Amino acid sequence: MCGRTSCHLPRDVLTRACAYHDRQGQQRLPEWRDPEKYYPSYNKSPQSSSPVLLSRLHLEKGADSSERVIAPMRWGLVPCWFKEADLSKMPFNITNCRSDTILEKQSFKVPLGKGRRCVVLADGFYEWQRSQVTSQSQPYFIYFPQVKTEKAEDATGAVDSAETWGKAWDNWRLLTMAGIFDCWEPPEGGDPLYSYTIITVDSCKSLTDIHPRMPAILDGEEAVSKWLDFGEVSTQEALKLIHPTDNITFHPVSSVVNNSRNDTPECVTPLSLVVRKEPKASGSSQMMMQWLATKSPKKEEPRSPQKDQSDVPQWTSQFLQRSPPPAKRAAPGLLDRWLKRDKEEPAAKRPHCQ
Repeated sequence: MCGRTSCHLPRDVLTRACAYHDRQGQQRLPEWRDPEKYYPSYNKSPQSSSPVLLSRLHLEKGADSSERVIAPMRWGLVPCWFKEADLSKMPFNITNCRSDTILEKQSFKVPLGKGRRCVVLADGFYEWQRSQVTSQSQPYFIYFPQVKTEKAEDATGAVDSAETWGKAWDNWRLLTMAGIFDCWEPPEGGDPLYSYTIITVDSCKSLTDIHPRMPAILDGEEAVSKWLDFGEVSTQEALKLIHPTDNITFHPVSSVVNNSRNDTPECVTPLSLVVRKEPKASGSSQMMMQWLATKSPKKEEPRSPQKDQSDVPQWTSQFLQRSPPPAKRAAPGLLDRWLKRDKEEPAAKRPHCQ
């Protein structure tokens, strides 16, 4: 399955990463639809908006089906036949679509029959490997192997620092995943909603230890073109592109990605390069640590007799280990003198007790 992706590139960089050749062999850049709906993120989850490639013919009648458009769409397919106005009432989650049931279920069969094939764009996707010993899971970031460039230097080879890893993003090859989209119109009127699902297949050999399923990845320009060009490539022919690929690489990442609200570069940075920072103590914490260092029981100076004991913090161990204060040792002498005086004074001056 695929339940979390990263697509953090700025819009202009993402556009250049999607350069393609049209039917005449000329290099082109895809145009954007609703570009203001694209929000870069290192940690995209279902129901968020992600950029997808689709044929221009889906949006413009008479357009060349080989021409491409980038459009942000909701992750999680909403079928065109869904009748409720409230999307939360959908009884099922269509984040992924299994390749072995794609022609059986109406949610997939209907849009596929209309040629609604798309390519979901991402830096890569995340998957969690469950530990057989503990209940914890190790997250991995999975992506295309990257080609060395002058800009990236050695960042895509032996990554030995966070700095060189960051340089790899200058010419990052986007992951291209096969998907199906649909257009749902609210029954009470309003703007149509475009949404998509990612097709999944059995994992390739290198990923089986992490998870048994993986996205159907379209590896190369030819595969992407055939999947998108529904005007020239039939559904049956396009489905031959849906299979596992071994052209994939991965590395463990920090568990910070577990929370979808965390959107930082640490989500994709190799775990070995993540610098652990000790949390900085607050002002009150620093004062307390300084007080403990100078006023701990072992270092405490004798208290002034005028000091009120209730004003000084105490520990239970102090009461257990402390000897009786010297002042109390004189108490028996005072009592003897008082009794002696009591015997010498006249009876009239003695305290009256009943």
